[in-house]
Amino acid sequence: MQLTHLGLPVRDEQTSRRFYCEYFGFDPASAQRYDDGTVIIRNSAGFDLALHAVPGEIGPLPDFLHFGFRLSEPAEVRSLLGRLAADGVEIIEQFDESGLVSFKCLDPDGHRVEVYWETPVSGE
Repeated sequence: MQLTHLGLPVRDEQTSRRFYCEYFGFDPASAQRYDDGTVIIRNSAGFDLALHAVPGEIGPLPDFLHFGFRLSEPAEVRSLLGRLAADGVEIIEQFDESGLVSFKCLDPDGHRVEVYWETPVSGE
């Protein structure tokens, strides 16, 4: 069994779609709209991100609530962090240590997104 789907409430589906396609590898050509207004976009790993526009504000969200993307090299994390920061995306946390390189940023609706690399556990 594998987790392959996440549904997020968003204020503006198009803004969120651009954000996740631009920075997190979701394919804009994969966008599929459903009758209730939900749009699902997919990445190359087959993960489905469902974006559903809701009226009003999304938050406040609990501080710990987040989801993340694991990258295969520390340099990939640093590179994406640089792109996001240069584009004015709010970075709320970052670590750069020998066994962990990570950061959390906020998406357009305030959802916390983590990007990380950590030393693989033996057996991975």
